[in-house]
Amino acid sequence: MAKIELRDYQSRALSMLYDWLEKNTGHPCVVLPTGSGKSIVIAELCKQAITEWPDTQIVMLTRSIELINQNAEKLRTIWPGAPMGIYSASAGKKQLGEPITIGGPLSIVRVTKKIGHCDLLLVDEAHDISHKDEGSYRKIINDLMAINPSMRVIGFTASPFRLGHGMITDKPAIFDALIEPVSIEELIYKGHLATLRSKQTGFKLDTSGVHKRGGDFIESELQAAVDTSGNNESMIDEVIKRSEGRKSWMFFATGVRHAENLRDILIGRGVSAVSVTGDMSKKEREQAIADFKSGKITAITQVGCLNVGFDHPDIDLLVMARPTMSPGLYLQQAGRGLRPKSHTDHCLVLDFAGVVETHGPITNVQPPKRGGEGNGEAPVKVCDNCGELVHISVMACPACGHAFPEPEKKKLELRNDDIMGLEGKDLDVTAWNWRIHTSRASGKMMLACTYYGNLSDKPITEYLPVLHDGYAGQRAMQQLFSMANSSGANLAEAANLEGEQGLDYLSVQMSNSMPPKSIEYRLDGKFHRVIKLVVS
Repeated sequence: MAKIELRDYQSRALSMLYDWLEKNTGHPCVVLPTGSGKSIVIAELCKQAITEWPDTQIVMLTRSIELINQNAEKLRTIWPGAPMGIYSASAGKKQLGEPITIGGPLSIVRVTKKIGHCDLLLVDEAHDISHKDEGSYRKIINDLMAINPSMRVIGFTASPFRLGHGMITDKPAIFDALIEPVSIEELIYKGHLATLRSKQTGFKLDTSGVHKRGGDFIESELQAAVDTSGNNESMIDEVIKRSEGRKSWMFFATGVRHAENLRDILIGRGVSAVSVTGDMSKKEREQAIADFKSGKITAITQVGCLNVGFDHPDIDLLVMARPTMSPGLYLQQAGRGLRPKSHTDHCLVLDFAGVVETHGPITNVQPPKRGGEGNGEAPVKVCDNCGELVHISVMACPACGHAFPEPEKKKLELRNDDIMGLEGKDLDVTAWNWRIHTSRASGKMMLACTYYGNLSDKPITEYLPVLHDGYAGQRAMQQLFSMANSSGANLAEAANLEGEQGLDYLSVQMSNSMPPKSIEYRLDGKFHRVIKLVVS
């Protein structure tokens, strides 16, 4: 078995994690994009922890049998003879007593007392942990913390948010900080990931009238609206027209019957296809996946089964046939096409579900808003005719009958590559200036960097809220240090300074450093976002 050497960003992830654990109490979550080798980082962490501290006891949790097997395989590759056991009903194994125990939450929750003392609880797909003190994950954490109050929980995820709850660091969540060692952009530029290309489709699925629960579409209503013969045939017809040269297609369906209906139409059109659903036996599922990976089958239709832990690099066509309001699900689905391929440099995305328009490019997906607590004021509007205050959703005033105009729908104009969000405008930089900026909206201080080009170029200003709490501040600080590293700025004293004094020090050091040769930027809302710096 070939030895795996850690890539630079994988080593950086561990260094950043160790540094955070040394300086902080609490529980961090490492954010690694789909396809970056999260299971390798987890395996190396286990190896280093037990090699350095032989008495360390580790429990590794993940929700699916595919991820359990994947993480176990990577651990064996990184560390042949690793002292590990698998405890999972799905895997048919109940192995306890080793320094490393890998299992699913539904199995591990039953044996926390038998596991006993645990030093590190590693949670893959950590966004699955509920914000509320409920569910298998939280019970496992509570039980193991009762045995060892000093236990550290370390999460790993590609999408650090939960629909209806916001960021996984928003209290009362388990995690206290996010560690983000690498971006999708960096992975693509270094050749570790392939690009996605999204195309405008002639046919669009209509979700008007489909209600939402918990922030996403109600499944039964969504399936009824989407899974019709007319919709399915229109999608398949367009897919076949656009699929020239594509050899591995994956469809994301709304339900089991939808996946099967899409499969049947594909077969009827002469395309070899198979559906993979939770209703299949393990043997049937493994055979279907093997046929797809070998090229015997061209198209695979599925619902939820292969969104996580499924790795087939040569997928070159993704068909989004499942509308969703979940940015995490969107990222998981898009991630199936990000692996570098043997025959092309990209994966085509046909978005019949409007998910790209809903969530934006995968390099800048916005986390969902936190769910309401039920005690805030309902949004209202005023009737222009009689002045009555009515709920924002009302289309006619209950007092006078005045009809409100239809709300304008925001449309996102898509280019072919907008799903990546990697393209922007270029500016040749002649100088830059850093200063302290105070937000008029919040009153908080932050850093502002203005890039200057030629006299005819409009200066571009970027804002870095390095003093903000939580996710925004962490991300801005990581960006700042990355910029300092490339420009030769010395920020050694930054850790000893706080508030305005710290910002003043940072602005002086950065202003006196070497600006990039050029930048690539785009407009995000009202503000500019620099998406690439060229230093030489």
